[in-house]
Amino acid sequence: MGVIAPMAGEPLRLPEDRQPALRVVPMPADLNPAGDVFGGWIMAQADIAGGIVAHRRARGRVATVAVQSFLFKQPVSVGDVVSFYVSDVRVGRTSITVAVEVYAERNPSAPVTVKVTEATFTYVALNEDGSKRPVPPEP
Repeated sequence: MGVIAPMAGEPLRLPEDRQPALRVVPMPADLNPAGDVFGGWIMAQADIAGGIVAHRRARGRVATVAVQSFLFKQPVSVGDVVSFYVSDVRVGRTSITVAVEVYAERNPSAPVTVKVTEATFTYVALNEDGSKRPVPPEP
């Protein structure tokens, strides 16, 4: 997906070859009783990020139809800058499948970047009336 694993002892960095689809900072209201950000909050943000890319590719309205995978690797905390990187995996006749990689930048005084989540979503392109429509060819 364009991210090269760091060599042993080398810190992880954000993907330099692409821009995040979404970047957010979780707030105290997004925490679970253990003090970590709710997984559902991360899932919602990942769906928004994937939807932005799918909407752009479909050149119009899309709806989430499936989540094929969702893997939580590390917790997210208040104050982390959370970046969502999205790549097209497959474009079908009416659907777009995307991969979402989520990174957290934490500890501003001694910055650390960690990959916290990865997921795969499928969206379907929709007409104004909500019926499926073909995804247009790339320009």
